[in-house]
Amino acid sequence: MTASLAQSSPAVKTGSRAWRRFCRHRLALFGIAAIVLLVLASVVGPSLIPFDSLKIDIRHRFAPPPFEGHLFGTDQLGRDLLVRLLMAGRISLSIGFAAMIVSTAFGTLIGVAAGYYGGAVRVALMRFVDAMLCFPQIFLLLVLAAFIQPNVVTLTLVIAASSWMEVARVVEGQVRSLRERDFILAAEMLGASGRYVMFRELLPNAIGPIIVAATLTVARAILLEAYVSFLGYGIQPPMASWGNMLNNAQQYLGSAPWLAIFPGLMITLAVSSFNFVGDGLRDALDARFDLN
Repeated sequence: MTASLAQSSPAVKTGSRAWRRFCRHRLALFGIAAIVLLVLASVVGPSLIPFDSLKIDIRHRFAPPPFEGHLFGTDQLGRDLLVRLLMAGRISLSIGFAAMIVSTAFGTLIGVAAGYYGGAVRVALMRFVDAMLCFPQIFLLLVLAAFIQPNVVTLTLVIAASSWMEVARVVEGQVRSLRERDFILAAEMLGASGRYVMFRELLPNAIGPIIVAATLTVARAILLEAYVSFLGYGIQPPMASWGNMLNNAQQYLGSAPWLAIFPGLMITLAVSSFNFVGDGLRDALDARFDLN
């Protein structure tokens, strides 16, 4: 029991120091608060607003904010803009989180395998990663999106398929630096299998950079969904996403600018918040900033 406490104490102290460093990062705390607020508003908000996101009211088209309870005004079909923004947030945030999970899992598997086995396996896997990185991400995404029926699931998979390469590179470099450490050599000398070493020894010690990469991947996925939907290859009306709301608003920039301003602000807030959190996590988990 004493030995177990002694072994866990450094990890607890390290986590405590990382948490204190993260709490000193004001932009990261702002990012956490903004993300929580966006998620709660998207999940709970539509049920608290007395308007249906799909109800058309031609009499109140292009009502400026605020207008008779429409705090953000109405769109070209008289639909309440605020409730549509929150419903769109459900779609955009869901795609961002789901694409992050898929791309991070796949990139981590590729990176761990390449870093652990090395040699021909590493060369083959990392050259595949390099080949994928040669294609500009937005063009690769548009090519993939052009051959599928756009919906939440397919768009999530397409975004994940174009976003895992950076995670693989980060994980491969981290695992390769840990590969020759004493605790890995000791585990191999004791007869631990390659799977055990990869997923029970190497992966837990590389979790910091993976978390940072995953956080930044959410921001990138939200932005990519907005790109694709803005260009008409993503989520299709009447379902709303922040990207297709911008697409529908571009012809009304002069007469009803709020139709573009509010979705743009939501995208900016979400992407900036995830980037702030990623920066805070990177600084908090960086041993160079480790203070007593």
